[in-house]
Amino acid sequence: MFDNLSFKLEKAFQTLKGQGSITEVNVATTVKEIRRALIDADVNYKVAKEVTDDIKAKALGRDVLTAVSPGQLLTKITNDELTELMGGTHQDIKLDGNPSVILISGLQGSGKTTFSGKLASYLKGQGKQVLLTACDIYRPAAIDQLKVLGEQIGVEVYAEPENKDAVKIANNAIKHAKDNSKKIVIVDTAGRLAVDEAMMDEISKLKEALNPSETLFVVDSMTGQDAVNTAKAFNDRLNFDGVVLTKLDGDTRGGAAISIRRVVDKPIKFISTGEKMDAIDKFHPDRMANRVLGMGDVVSLVEKAQQTFDEEEARRLNKKIRKNQFDFNDFLSQLEQIKKMGNIKDLMGMIPGMGKALKGIDVDDDSFKPIEAIIRSMTMEERESPELINGSRRKRIADGSGTSVQQVNNLLKQFNDMKKLMKTMNKMGGGKKGLAALNPFGR
Repeated sequence: MFDNLSFKLEKAFQTLKGQGSITEVNVATTVKEIRRALIDADVNYKVAKEVTDDIKAKALGRDVLTAVSPGQLLTKITNDELTELMGGTHQDIKLDGNPSVILISGLQGSGKTTFSGKLASYLKGQGKQVLLTACDIYRPAAIDQLKVLGEQIGVEVYAEPENKDAVKIANNAIKHAKDNSKKIVIVDTAGRLAVDEAMMDEISKLKEALNPSETLFVVDSMTGQDAVNTAKAFNDRLNFDGVVLTKLDGDTRGGAAISIRRVVDKPIKFISTGEKMDAIDKFHPDRMANRVLGMGDVVSLVEKAQQTFDEEEARRLNKKIRKNQFDFNDFLSQLEQIKKMGNIKDLMGMIPGMGKALKGIDVDDDSFKPIEAIIRSMTMEERESPELINGSRRKRIADGSGTSVQQVNNLLKQFNDMKKLMKTMNKMGGGKKGLAALNPFGR
């Protein structure tokens, strides 16, 4: 996500490298490159011009402090402008009414049904009682898809396959929700291949009849500027409350995420990546600006870790580490925890500087498969006591996991190195003392 844009923006800031002061000439050159990078990323031309004009005006009006280089100053100004462009601050969805009704709209293929399932899972995780409602009465597989998702996440799906009146289905769903103490009703609606009058009429009638607390427009970010144009057409007719950007993990140039707020004047509330039901995040403009500029997003990374954090497991693991009893079963458990956090490349991109380092490198969840296969090919005794693994056992483990003896040797070496590191930290007193002793710059 945003890899190409980040790379081009970095190149733009490099034109100021070594410059001792901000001048109209060097700022104009840099701003021109920033504008070109935004337009290449499919940001609306008018929006790109407005933003870069603001950046130029603010840069020329600032004195550069001795501790800050012109490049750093322009990066900070650009970061502030991108944050403001994408909405400034995060806005939560409104959950008014009993039950609260969330109406999901968008074109066919934008990921509405999948997002409906993700949102239901997200709200269920907050302890809320949710009902999914199938109001796509045209696409044959839509009801079945929603039922599969509902079963996967443990959320009830209300559907009337024989009924072809979306408004009646939705109203019946709300009655069902009230009778069964469901506090939130998510209504998945029909999409089309293009914005047409029949579609707009139906979604408008649904909104009028349901008076939802929140109407969300789901848009495929891979469609670039077309996504922004479609959002505007929907908003002119529907006046939705917020935008959801899907498929941000795909081959997208990022322009929709950056310029959609300015064009429709509605906040982006969620972003969605991948097909997994937990691959949904609240949209934070400041964090996204950081990622666009290659600064990472450590706050979101920590939040993801906290969502999968098992306090009891952490205590158990800490106890084993202190006793130097960490084994391959624990290692496998930690791999599972990391995988729960989401797409690996996306997670690594949240670490400052990693986005640039990973440019052009294919990193995905499959990267862990050889390691998992090796560990699962070990006997329980071998996992608990890796020192037992001799030459013949290594050969058996390699054959059983479909890997090579060299790969098995590499994993065993890395595991032993990690155990030595843990042992050193324990000797230094563990925690902050241990970490400080391992840090050559620590005091």
